[in-house]
Amino acid sequence: MRILLAEDERSLSRAVCALLEKNNYSVDAVYDGQEALDFLESGNYDAVILDIMMPKLDGLEVLRRLRQKGNPIPVLMLTAKSEVEDKVTGLDMGANDYLTKPFSTAELMARIRAMTRSQTGGQITSRLTWGNITLDQTTFELSSPHGSFRLANKEYQMMELLLRNPRQLIPTERFLERIWGYDSDVELNVVWVYISYLRKKLAALQANIQIKATRNAGYSLEERP
Repeated sequence: MRILLAEDERSLSRAVCALLEKNNYSVDAVYDGQEALDFLESGNYDAVILDIMMPKLDGLEVLRRLRQKGNPIPVLMLTAKSEVEDKVTGLDMGANDYLTKPFSTAELMARIRAMTRSQTGGQITSRLTWGNITLDQTTFELSSPHGSFRLANKEYQMMELLLRNPRQLIPTERFLERIWGYDSDVELNVVWVYISYLRKKLAALQANIQIKATRNAGYSLEERP
């Protein structure tokens, strides 16, 4: 899952990014409202965390423009203000939730999970399974009847994307944009490196599925012949 964090307090932004990445989210950080809108134009995010007090455009204006365009992305508002009126304004404008600074890391993660669950009508699946392979989205373990591995952040995100789209060709650029960010300067071959890590783990687990490469196109998860 990819999240955009719009927070102009750099130290807080770094701390939240580290927390999200530790919990196997991909995150891009921006520091003003206009930049947030520009990034969201890519349509490559599953949720956004918006600070209200930001330069150029405040979080409420960013939210207003998103909803005006019909963008339903889940939005969590952050603010140092605690007045009820501010919360009501944000919620009435279409925010999914509201968190007052300072906040606990556990509460932040719980609210992110809750608002992204609501995006899918309350449905949440802690495991993704195909063939004899299961990915546990709580423990980040990839397992089969023959063993298990706890996946590192980017391995987990790649495997999750593959398992959510079995038999579908996923372009290399989509992996890069979704997991590293569309403005990342990493090379395309980094995707192949992580695919090779996953292939080795699948082989060790005696998986009856495989990651198939399509030359100059991308990768897909297929049954073994």
